[in-house]
Amino acid sequence: MQQRLDQLGSRYRLRHRNAAADLRRLPDPALPMGTDRYPQIRHVVLLMMENHSFDNYLGTLGHGEGFPAEPPTNAATDGRTVAVHHFPSTGQHPELPSQSWRASHLQFADGRNDGFVRAVEAMDRDADPAMAMGYWDEHDLPFYAGLARTFPLADRWFSSCLGPTFPNRRFLMAATANGLVDDVMASIVDYPRTGTIFDLLDRQGLSWVNYHHVPPLRLWRRHVTRSRPARAARLAGRSFDPDLGRKLRGDVQTTTNLYPRGPVRTVTHLRHIESFFADAAAGKLPAVSLVDPDYLTCSEENPQDVRAGEGFSAAVIDAVMRGPGWPHTLLIWFYDEHGGYYDHVPPPAAVEPDDVPPHTLLDGSPPRRWLLRRTPLARRVRRDDEAPGRYDRYGFRIPAVVVSPYARPGHVSSTVYDHTSATRLIEEKWNLPPLTRRDAAATAPWDMLDLDAPPAFLDPPRLPAPATPWTLPTTKS
Repeated sequence: MQQRLDQLGSRYRLRHRNAAADLRRLPDPALPMGTDRYPQIRHVVLLMMENHSFDNYLGTLGHGEGFPAEPPTNAATDGRTVAVHHFPSTGQHPELPSQSWRASHLQFADGRNDGFVRAVEAMDRDADPAMAMGYWDEHDLPFYAGLARTFPLADRWFSSCLGPTFPNRRFLMAATANGLVDDVMASIVDYPRTGTIFDLLDRQGLSWVNYHHVPPLRLWRRHVTRSRPARAARLAGRSFDPDLGRKLRGDVQTTTNLYPRGPVRTVTHLRHIESFFADAAAGKLPAVSLVDPDYLTCSEENPQDVRAGEGFSAAVIDAVMRGPGWPHTLLIWFYDEHGGYYDHVPPPAAVEPDDVPPHTLLDGSPPRRWLLRRTPLARRVRRDDEAPGRYDRYGFRIPAVVVSPYARPGHVSSTVYDHTSATRLIEEKWNLPPLTRRDAAATAPWDMLDLDAPPAFLDPPRLPAPATPWTLPTTKS
């Protein structure tokens, strides 16, 4: 019954798609849509963490392209230079450095990547701009270092746009941000015309789950007992609060919320994180799992201690490797965007996903602009969002590792990837059409696997313990 409801709902969501064109654009047009083209892999797990660049975590690893021999520097507005440096602690400054649309474009600086220090100054004149040039190393994050040395590492995996969390996670789901450039909750009431990867999975009866940290009773109240108009009004009202950070992120404990699917269709694909560990232990993970961290405690978003997120990632990856489904699993560990932290590799040009231009809440009809222009939200939008740019360039590099028994040991891939490479992998595995021009042009990370040889990691390797182990919290309503 649920599968039938999913298929009917996705047929509605995909009503703008051209069925004949979809059949022509399948990865293998000779095979029916939904055909499993890589049966060695039965479970795809996407573990997307928050807000760190490749150099910020792996720049000193000596594996993949980290910092160049001459320590990079960025100049401050007063002319002094700030070199990359090791952070003395694993805590982070609240809200800074910034990965906003404006800050990211300032950091890119027309391809010089020398605007990271000035971006902090532009966001807060009283903050220490040197924070953007800091990094952590393998002594701070031993599990991540061991993971990146053992399994194949991508040193050219870029986020999907020069912007913050919400647009980049939208690219993972739909290969488009649908015009979004910020993390304002009142902006996420739209849906992409071409649907999401989850709509394509539903249409073919393929299972998927978004595992999250919202207590079940609270999730039910949030999605079912409140109507969409009431919830939209509530979120819009909260968006006028100038302290958006922790308050608003608490409402986005599930990535799939960033493209609202409606209460019933959302809740049926959401499970609490404790179910992930139970499903992994029982070998019952779905075809596609999207595993979200707790965005308030262990996502690695500032001001969290980065070791808390490392502990969570280690627990997820260990659960996958120790479960009976491991011989047929592919997990991607990666980050939504760079968090404002320095990276020395300029993001290359990218294929624009569609014809939807970037816009903010201040764009649109005169009445809306008039109503918003004097609010704290308007001031924040002007500070964070007002910068020229399109979706024709990737965002900064982020750490990315593919974990699978079929992974190439110690391999470094310098192929250009972005988040739609993960989307493309799902499409190529199950012979699904691309969602937009972006994922149609994306390269799936198959070169990080060897599916023709006996799996090198059939027996899971021993990885270093995380600096701070993570334990499953007690579920409360």
